[in-house]
Amino acid sequence: MDLKAIIVDDEEDSRIVLFNMLSNFCEGVEVIGQAENVAEAVKLINQHQPNVVFLDIEMPEQNGFKLFDYFNEPKFEVIFTTAYNQYAVEALRLSAVDYLLKPIDLEQLRDAISRLNSQDDNQQNAEKITALKENIATPLSKIALPTNDGFVFVKIEDIVRCEASGNYTTFFLITKEKIIVTKTLGVFEKKLNGLTFFRSSRSDLINLKHLERYIRHKNPTIVMADGSNVSLSESRRSEFIKKIESGNSGMV
Repeated sequence: MDLKAIIVDDEEDSRIVLFNMLSNFCEGVEVIGQAENVAEAVKLINQHQPNVVFLDIEMPEQNGFKLFDYFNEPKFEVIFTTAYNQYAVEALRLSAVDYLLKPIDLEQLRDAISRLNSQDDNQQNAEKITALKENIATPLSKIALPTNDGFVFVKIEDIVRCEASGNYTTFFLITKEKIIVTKTLGVFEKKLNGLTFFRSSRSDLINLKHLERYIRHKNPTIVMADGSNVSLSESRRSEFIKKIESGNSGMV
């Protein structure tokens, strides 16, 4: 599929570099416009109806996220381009929105375009943007879980625990719902790192906000709010105790 692209970045040098990469090294991509702020981007999008917008985040006056105040259900895909910002990257990652860290790597750019070409679900794109807006407005409120037919967007606070089974991960929600995802537990440990989650064992990642009870004996057991019992490995015991005693667990 041939793609019509717009680049939105307040730094001219960054726009030039990305334009050259797309024009000279990414077959099937035509850059039809460039903007240095959100207001200009809105005009270009309405005028040219691009397939994809390469959108910088940190810009004066209005950051890149403000673009979605003008397009609640965008008909275009978005690939964010950003210098490293921990909060922004976590919001993008949890929402399953594609992004590229500056300085942009050509192979990562090509991979992002390849992923874009392999999907054509505008409704799914709109759901990703909705999840992203929620993650920006509140402290990382949703995570996108990939399934066989798309994504399920789950409130992070509703996740009780995650359980590994080979290359699969099962999410157990406070609603008693189970969601099986074809990715390893390690992937989600990285995504949820810095929030209220703790890797209690090789197979278990728990949300400390849903910790109900800790039974201290020879084989210590963690009881979760849904009634499930989770093991605590010997190597993780001291860190677990430190977390719940220090108040860094997300509990009052």
